[in-house]
Amino acid sequence: MTHTVKRTFAMLLLAVFGSALLYNCEPDPDSLGEQLFIKDAVAGNEKILDLIAYNINNNDTIASDASRLVTQINTNGVSPTAAVLGAFHEGQFGMQKASFVSQLRLRQYDFDFGTAPKVDSVVMVVRPSSESQYKKDSVDARPAADIDFPVGNETVAASIEKKFYPVVKYGRGKIGTAPVVYHVKVHEVTTFLDVNNPDLKKSNATIGTGDLLGSTTFNGNYSAVTVTKKSDNSSIFAGDIGMRIPLDKNLFQTKILDKNKKPELLNAANFVRYFKGIRISVDETNGYLWQFSPDNTEVIMYYSNETTSNGTVTRTQQAPFKFALAGARLGHYQYDRAGSAWETAKTAINTVDGNDKLFLQGMGGPSIAVKIRETELDQLRTLYNDNKAAIINARIRIYTDNVSWNNKYPKPSVLTLATANNELIPDGFTSDLLAGFGLLTPYDLDKNPAYYDFNVTKTVKEIVEKAGANKPLIINAGDFIKDASGLYYGFKYTSRAFAMDRAVFVGSVGNKNNGIQLRVTYGTKQ
Repeated sequence: MTHTVKRTFAMLLLAVFGSALLYNCEPDPDSLGEQLFIKDAVAGNEKILDLIAYNINNNDTIASDASRLVTQINTNGVSPTAAVLGAFHEGQFGMQKASFVSQLRLRQYDFDFGTAPKVDSVVMVVRPSSESQYKKDSVDARPAADIDFPVGNETVAASIEKKFYPVVKYGRGKIGTAPVVYHVKVHEVTTFLDVNNPDLKKSNATIGTGDLLGSTTFNGNYSAVTVTKKSDNSSIFAGDIGMRIPLDKNLFQTKILDKNKKPELLNAANFVRYFKGIRISVDETNGYLWQFSPDNTEVIMYYSNETTSNGTVTRTQQAPFKFALAGARLGHYQYDRAGSAWETAKTAINTVDGNDKLFLQGMGGPSIAVKIRETELDQLRTLYNDNKAAIINARIRIYTDNVSWNNKYPKPSVLTLATANNELIPDGFTSDLLAGFGLLTPYDLDKNPAYYDFNVTKTVKEIVEKAGANKPLIINAGDFIKDASGLYYGFKYTSRAFAMDRAVFVGSVGNKNNGIQLRVTYGTKQ
């Protein structure tokens, strides 16, 4: 153990020295780490200190509008987004159900659909953004089948090949022995999705719905379709990976083509007040959650119109007309906490001594507040003032509860830690993250328990050495969002609004072994 501590001390000494050169983190001559650079030797020690950690009830709501669903900040272009569908119920957190609401935009406004346009079919294609949202290596390729396929005004002999890819699920793929099959519905929205209305930025916003535009069953697999002409093996149709939902062609005939060249389709401002948007949801209340890409999702309308040549009127198939899910967006979440452990825990939040179990969940679920006890800080101040101790490393360690959270659900691989004000509202990055040091290291995510170390070395040093404020720290599900260059964009930008993760952790009351703790490695003169 002593050898390990000394080796760790030596490695961290080099890291601290290098970081001082890079970031100028310790400019003052009387800084806490000054003793590291004197000629005398030092001995490494580790001290484990108690923390106050308690649950934060976020009232099952979160800002989840378009600005909060981004996965990366692109300042010179459109920022990619993610959304969640599905439902999941388990005993610790209860039921969580996710729907998605969006305005629908025409790819081209004031478009002329021609003479006597008629809708042939309409389909919504819900697509993933990347391989992180589906399992490319688990493809199920079916043998090609012969079909007659319409091309223009004729039908040709063709072969159709389908491939199926499982979505990345959070929750249960089966209930008992039966695979989960969702009934996915697409409804027209009747509420004007005003981007300036703060009430429509929250995940529990009241959203009215009208006509059922379409539905399908979903067994957890995206599909990709390729149609090839038999005569010359040329490609006729290629459908990208996604879920296809047939929509009511008669409704689109009435709402779109019958409005050809009318004010409703003239521009975006008119259209979003006429056709206010769509809502994608599932009927079921248990199964799994999965993410998809609103940017890659679209509605495709196939239609024909009449053309006249030499006095002969012919109905001609036209190029598909597409609609985008764009403009106002909202992750819409519902909860049923009845009978869950969190339903009980949220009524017993103890901000003075902490809670014995800590609950963390994305998409508006609970967060965790952490604060260093003043009595523990006094111990560090005594070491610094009286023993000339130099803090080498400080980290907050938190363990998953090996009883309450002993399951097969993926443990979070990312978490955020931010400073907060007294109202427990995050107000900044930690000093360590601002200085360019790493934030989080997870361990044993495939085991029970797993644990996580948050780097708070500079944060603790500032409190002890410079009488900095002992501010609360907030742990949340999700990760900080980065810009195109790979840098964190800002502490307010996280993936929490669409993070499906959750876990129960060991808290700070009566848990001496795996309780949340501050682990400080320090050196003293020999």
